[in-house]
Amino acid sequence: MPAARPLPAAEIDTALATLPGWSGEDDRLTRLYRLPNHLAAAAFVLHIASVQEDMDHHADLTLGYNTVEVATHTHSAGGRITALDVTLARRVEDLSAAHGVRG
Repeated sequence: MPAARPLPAAEIDTALATLPGWSGEDDRLTRLYRLPNHLAAAAFVLHIASVQEDMDHHADLTLGYNTVEVATHTHSAGGRITALDVTLARRVEDLSAAHGVRG
């Protein structure tokens, strides 16, 4: 597999325009999800972990009482945002409604 290349700022901005609630900060794509309760949040983390294993690309996940924060960048690209991060963000976003994400 070829090395992932960092995305230019314009490509990141274009991707973010299609990812509601996501932002690009400190060379990471991030989003905070609010869920109905702790068990729903924990189940969401487990589902995200499964997607990450499938992609062989892993984000930092922070589980709170009823929140999950996702922060992703690509270590092999110097900790910058790549197409892998955008794909992971889209896949996580696709899962969110099934877990009762609010807002």
